[in-house]
Amino acid sequence: MTVRVSRNILAAAAAGALLSVTVVTGAQAGERTAERYDPAMVKALATSLGVSETAAVDRLDRQADQQAELSELDRQGVATDGAFFDRAGTLVVNAADARAGQRIKDAGLTPRVAEHGQAALDRIKAELDSKALRQTPAGVTAWSVDLASDTVTVEVNSAKSAAAKSFLKAARAHGDAVRVVEGKEKLSTQAVVTPGDEMSFNGYVCSVGYGARDAAGRQYLVTAGHCIEDLPVLSYKGTRFAKGTSTRFAVGSRSVDMGIAAVDSGNSIATQVGTYGSAGTVAVQGSKRASSGAALCKSGRTTFWTCGKVNSYNVTVTYSDANGGPNTVVTGLGSSSVCTQGGDSGGAYISGNQAQGMTSGGPSAQRCTGSVNSPGSSYFQPLDDALSYYGLTLNTN
Repeated sequence: MTVRVSRNILAAAAAGALLSVTVVTGAQAGERTAERYDPAMVKALATSLGVSETAAVDRLDRQADQQAELSELDRQGVATDGAFFDRAGTLVVNAADARAGQRIKDAGLTPRVAEHGQAALDRIKAELDSKALRQTPAGVTAWSVDLASDTVTVEVNSAKSAAAKSFLKAARAHGDAVRVVEGKEKLSTQAVVTPGDEMSFNGYVCSVGYGARDAAGRQYLVTAGHCIEDLPVLSYKGTRFAKGTSTRFAVGSRSVDMGIAAVDSGNSIATQVGTYGSAGTVAVQGSKRASSGAALCKSGRTTFWTCGKVNSYNVTVTYSDANGGPNTVVTGLGSSSVCTQGGDSGGAYISGNQAQGMTSGGPSAQRCTGSVNSPGSSYFQPLDDALSYYGLTLNTN
């Protein structure tokens, strides 16, 4: 059977996001749900920072408090232009003017006057997206708005193709607003061709993402679009539980890696993310987007429970077909330092108790160490964008 690019990286379901009737036992569902943060996430964060677990919890608390302050500033109409967590865990907020800077400072956050800022960088990013739509820049692996460096960062595997040279010329025309990083690995969506496992269809496996409902109460699975490219019937351990209904992913075209499947009557998606034995389950309490730099963990069938941080949003990548087929440009992703491998696509990303998204892809030759804090990188489809596009409400614990 021909293996498509979308199949080469389909990931498996987050264990705690599978069918609750068959996957999550009563004991598991109640286990550790009273914890503010998943212990594995705390341990990984403490290890990566070289601090105690108590200090790691304090950092997560401070991140949550600062996110709340930023949300309040946005609600009040304060003119901000992007925000990110620095290495010390402080939320740095771009101020549109001096008055906004003072309001940001009064809120206990750190204001910054950026040379470019998110709005200007987003416009440059949109221009590069349009150019890639006209001609896929083979060899240019990703480009995204990086608020910390105040640039649009372009990552390059090879600049040999005419399309790549043209793309880089257009990017560099923006001067110091664009940063080009060479020597990056090729990217691919992350799937394995294996029968059975968490979610299977037509001889392939993929991940269960998050459960959500429409205005009429109908239940849907929200997952990576390449997991359900052909809108298949989805099964768990040989038993059907859902049917793909919509995807925005298509090989060889401009894609968005989001999709949904209608959950069959009598089945449901659990509202806890499993950690593959690392630390019970993590209750899903919302889908508020974490700022760049925030702690992040994901659950997936191949690398299980791995943690890192959010890097950036509004990322566009070029996925290569392992079988020599057409490349696929995917827009609207988030990037992270969470390690993933083939088979993890669709896996659930979560920060604290806030669901963040589903694995889309990563470096095709990447190999994780097997530890929670494995070094690496990956791309994910933000959940809030998928919920908004499909008009769905996340099921929460």
